[in-house]
Amino acid sequence: MSSKQYAFFISLTAALGGFLFGFDTAVISGAERAIQEVWQLSDWMHGLAIASALYGTVIGALFGGIPADKWGRQKSLLWIGLFYLISAVGSGLAWDVTSFTVFRFIGGLGVGASSVVAPMYISEIAPAKNRGLLVAL
Repeated sequence: MSSKQYAFFISLTAALGGFLFGFDTAVISGAERAIQEVWQLSDWMHGLAIASALYGTVIGALFGGIPADKWGRQKSLLWIGLFYLISAVGSGLAWDVTSFTVFRFIGGLGVGASSVVAPMYISEIAPAKNRGLLVAL
C-alpha cells in the first residue's frame, strides 16, 4: 500500500466519527417513542434521555483538544473509540433510563471529541498535496 493510499485509508477511518454522529441521530429517531413507552417517561425525561448524546457532543467538542494536545491525537482517538464501544454496549444493555442517558452522554463525548481530534490527526498524517481533501473528508 502506498503512503498516499495509507493516508486516505487512515483519514477515512478517522472521519467515521462524523458518520457515527449522523447514524446515531437517525437510529434514535426510530426508537425514541418506544423508549418513552417502555420506561413510561415524562416528556421532559424523554427529551433529556434522547438529547443527552447532544449534550455530550458539545462538551466533547469543547474539551476534546485537551487530551489530544497532552497525550497525542492517535492515543486520543483510541480512547474515543473506547467511548464509542462503552456507549454502544451500555445503551444496548441499559437497565433504566438513567443508565441509558449516561451511556448516550458518553457516546456524545466521543462524537464531540472525534469531531475535533480526527481532523487534527488527519492533517498531521496527510501528505501536503492532499491535506485539504483528506481533512474535508
